[in-house]
Amino acid sequence: MLYAFLLMNNFGMAGREASVRRLLALTSPSKFLNGGATVGCAGFRPRRCLHGTAPRYTDGVFRGLSDNRLPMPWIEAWRLQQEGKNVASDEAQSQERDLTPKKMSDSYHRVVLPLGRDPWLSDTYINSSGHIRLGTIFMDLDALSGIIVYKHTGPGVTTVTAALDRITIAHPLTEISDLEYSGQVTYASGRSSVEITCKVARARDEGEPSKPEDVLLTCTFTMVALDPTTKKPVTIPRLICSTPEEEEIFKAGEAKALAKKKNLKTSLLETEPNDPESALIHKIWLRQVAYHDPNNTLRQPANVIAMSKTQLSTASIMQPQYRNRHQTMIFGGFHLKQTFELAFCCAASFAHARPTFISADPCTFRNPVPVGSVLYLTATIVYTDPPLLEEDGSEPKQKDPSNPVTRLHVRVDSKVRDVEHGNAKPTGQFNYTFSVPKDVKVLPHTYQEYMMYIDARRRVELGDVQDRLEHTGSELQRLQSAENVNLTE
Repeated sequence: MLYAFLLMNNFGMAGREASVRRLLALTSPSKFLNGGATVGCAGFRPRRCLHGTAPRYTDGVFRGLSDNRLPMPWIEAWRLQQEGKNVASDEAQSQERDLTPKKMSDSYHRVVLPLGRDPWLSDTYINSSGHIRLGTIFMDLDALSGIIVYKHTGPGVTTVTAALDRITIAHPLTEISDLEYSGQVTYASGRSSVEITCKVARARDEGEPSKPEDVLLTCTFTMVALDPTTKKPVTIPRLICSTPEEEEIFKAGEAKALAKKKNLKTSLLETEPNDPESALIHKIWLRQVAYHDPNNTLRQPANVIAMSKTQLSTASIMQPQYRNRHQTMIFGGFHLKQTFELAFCCAASFAHARPTFISADPCTFRNPVPVGSVLYLTATIVYTDPPLLEEDGSEPKQKDPSNPVTRLHVRVDSKVRDVEHGNAKPTGQFNYTFSVPKDVKVLPHTYQEYMMYIDARRRVELGDVQDRLEHTGSELQRLQSAENVNLTE
């Protein structure tokens, strides 16, 4: 690609600032080469340019997950940013907004990932053990939600991922096959936020709907519409229901939105642990004291590990190829993928075994991650099931000691700093649950760790309640028996 060729040569000859200035000069409409052939395209506007490699708007997203909006090369976005200009695309700034109510079917989008037919896709979607990389699937789903929300809002707004609801594996994959990504807007009250429900299923022939047993997972994204210039929330078209089934889906989305607000009031950041939780904290603390009492014969077992020793951290600079369509911020799907893969590594490091994904808890993207910033991720094992102690002080046992299985709850805390490390902002908290074929337990020590432990315990118990409501006992047993041939990680 000509941009990349010129950029590499410039970097070899002089400093970064001078190199970029020369590159910008070469891409100016007034510069000609070989008797009048322009280098680059005229002006700094989104356009179709000639290049020798296929464009990749974000790192690793399936090529089918793109729409008709033209991207802007990073060098142009960088130039506008340096000049203090709005980097939002001309399309978002110039088009008038249409607030006509929309139907669910208006935003429906379907894409087939030919994983079974195209072996080259395995480079991106299959890991070294032959399992599907769920982190990459999550990244694709965020890209899919971006296409769906654009169909609903139309041009003239900037949309960002605000939250992601709980994800569970409905039917584990037992063989590599083509996958169908589909989704639509399922809740929009006409304010700034919109709920998008996405589904991943085994692909069937065109026009043939997927069956319930084909569904791998379903997840719900919450997107927020912002004014491209002021970055403040703006109203979007409200959703109208055409059938009783759509009305039921809409009401479920409405109830979900109210439940989120209610849960915020019961957070440990707002209220202290309840009485049973406080009693459990005291019992675990007494057990911790007993482990270190020289006059007590009780010693900490080898499979009980301090929470502080389970942490795994990364720091990485955010490069332009990971940016979203709004040019200067990192794509939320890439952020999600990074947290998931770190959580997987943390679980494997803790248990010395290969983890199997069970669920991802609801998460909120609190602050954007700018291009050029440093993203810090810290993963911690905050809860294990069976736990160290029950509320009554008893020690729970494995159901089958000869074939132990432990659920690990991994919390990933994310924060971003500018490259000068002057400012730091939290970008979100992500919680994942895995199962491992080991009998291992985590032990909190500090008050902060106890709060993380109680928060994770609440999440696991709530997830168990939701699973019981969504699945019958026989179906849960079938899902558990499929773990040995599960190709999803």
